[in-house]
Amino acid sequence: MALTQKNPTPKDMPQILTCTDGSHYANSVYHYSAWAAKQMGASIHVLHMLDPLHEDPLNADFSGSIGLGAKKALMEELVELEATRARIALKRGQAILDDARERMVEAGVARVTTEQRHERLSDSIDQYHSKVDLVVLGKRGNHADFAKGHLGSNLERVIRSCTHPVLVASSAEYPMQRFVLAFDGGQSAQKAVRYAAESSLLKGMSCHLICAGKAEPKLQTALEAAQAELKAAGYEVDVDILEGEPATVITEAIDKESADLLVMGAYGSSRLRKFFVGSTTTEMIRGTKRPVLLFR
Repeated sequence: MALTQKNPTPKDMPQILTCTDGSHYANSVYHYSAWAAKQMGASIHVLHMLDPLHEDPLNADFSGSIGLGAKKALMEELVELEATRARIALKRGQAILDDARERMVEAGVARVTTEQRHERLSDSIDQYHSKVDLVVLGKRGNHADFAKGHLGSNLERVIRSCTHPVLVASSAEYPMQRFVLAFDGGQSAQKAVRYAAESSLLKGMSCHLICAGKAEPKLQTALEAAQAELKAAGYEVDVDILEGEPATVITEAIDKESADLLVMGAYGSSRLRKFFVGSTTTEMIRGTKRPVLLFR
């Protein structure tokens, strides 16, 4: 089921898919979405998902536990309760979308559409591949365990399935003046460099290009080529080859120079592959306090 407020967008206008559940991260998701829209000259499509995978008391087995009359009365009450809960969820979702639209308009975004769907985000993200140019979502959602630092349940699934860049919003809002690009010479890192050079999203920011570990000749050549491509696109570029574990040295570099954004591949190559795949990527996203722009 999809409920959409329509505001036609020109076909040649970039579009950002902003995913929200009204959680603690919603404000920063809206902040970074509005920033990206202004950078790219893009419209924003705000998506709120009503997750169908909640506990359903209507499917519970009461056979043998209560009498027939009591069971009938209970089921009637549960049906009424479920209908009420569904209406509340719809109204809450619409309130979230209305707030998101208001925030985007206040931030100066000219074109905003909203949509509510009754399914999981990770199950429907592929429906937007041909329609959007960037996906923005929070590091955690309403059901994440903040005390344990768990990420949102949809995040890794979306990153793995989405062919577009994914901007993972941090809880804090940064001015977006300088980014660190973690470079390992792999396809996803080169895709990040090419995107920075060709897209308007990161224009106006300075760049720190970081390679962790020893730069072998092939990697050194790729690093120099990446630096040249970024400089040709108008960026101020610093380059460093830092010894140590990638997750540690890159996080330290981000904190040391107060960078506003981490740009990296969701998949890597050679000795850094474990850093950019699966749980280690999750650890990196979880460990940094900055937003992360991911490519795969």
